[in-house]
Amino acid sequence: MSSSPTARSIGSIADAAAPLSLCTREPHVPADRLVAEMVPPPRFDSVRFDTYIPDPNQPSQTEAVGVLAGFAAGIGGAHATGAGRRGFLGFGRARAARTPAGPRGVYLDGGYGVGKTHLLASLWHAAPAEPARKAFGTFVELTNLVGALGFQKTVQTLSGHSLLCIDEFELDDPGDTVLVSTLLGKLVEAGVALAATSNTLPGKLGEGRFAAADFLREIQGLSAHFRALRIDGEDYRHRGLPAAPAPYSDEQVTKAAYATPGASLDDFPHLLDHLARVHPSRYGALTDGLRAVCLTDVRPVPDQSTALRLVVLADRLYDREVPVLASGLPFDQLFSEEMLNGGYRKKYFRAISRLTALARDAKGLAATH
Repeated sequence: MSSSPTARSIGSIADAAAPLSLCTREPHVPADRLVAEMVPPPRFDSVRFDTYIPDPNQPSQTEAVGVLAGFAAGIGGAHATGAGRRGFLGFGRARAARTPAGPRGVYLDGGYGVGKTHLLASLWHAAPAEPARKAFGTFVELTNLVGALGFQKTVQTLSGHSLLCIDEFELDDPGDTVLVSTLLGKLVEAGVALAATSNTLPGKLGEGRFAAADFLREIQGLSAHFRALRIDGEDYRHRGLPAAPAPYSDEQVTKAAYATPGASLDDFPHLLDHLARVHPSRYGALTDGLRAVCLTDVRPVPDQSTALRLVVLADRLYDREVPVLASGLPFDQLFSEEMLNGGYRKKYFRAISRLTALARDAKGLAATH
């Protein structure tokens, strides 16, 4: 239940059912749920290669669709290096495993909002293997899985898959990058096909080759297994769309929260404090059942650790298409200039882009209340 002073001060909604509060949620997520949820997020349930609309001014987008469709067809339902499946009830000679042509991995390099996640999810859907033998998750979710299961158990769990898709591969944490690089090496040995995406900074699209080189260097001995695909273009979330709505008043946000079934209402600084007490691997569960997130008193995040937690929450909200209605400062003022010029700047730019899109989605909530 929200204890916001603004909520208590508005008499017209005093008798209404109180909205939910993220600050009262402390979910516990079993490891098997982390594995079961390694599928494309709800926002990308229905995407396919033929629903991706390439920018006619960016031929690299059309080329990427063709390359990825071919890569998906080459994966097949069996491992590349495994012994293959045996005959009826497991007896008889093992059938030869189908060996796909070309690299065992593909890396999508491009700026924000050019549709890399759409294409990665389309690859997952197109790969001819049953869903239980395909995994899809962000780099952060993959490291969280290793933390929950342990390294050897993660290798054992994912080695039975035909495909592992890693969205938002992060090159800014050397420890996690080495950990995942080692994991991917084990999975390649087991015959798992790999696909990954990462971001080039806004204004740095001409330097995309360097981003690809960084990725290939960081994954060390796996470089030969990846084909790098450059995808140029502008952020589709802002392409031809109006600017994100300005923040609303506390009263507007509070009224919308009370009038929207399944909405949460929290004071932004209190929510940031609460995120420090919940492991980021649980942020998806934190948003279970939410239809909207309403925040009052949005202000700049105070430090880098807090900012990185907020990035993870923004990703989970975006994955689940949960609109965000807020008062206070606009989302492009969340992070300091020092943060936006620092080592984690890619994450912060992505969060701004995604929160802006969710704020646009929430515009109707305030307009009707």
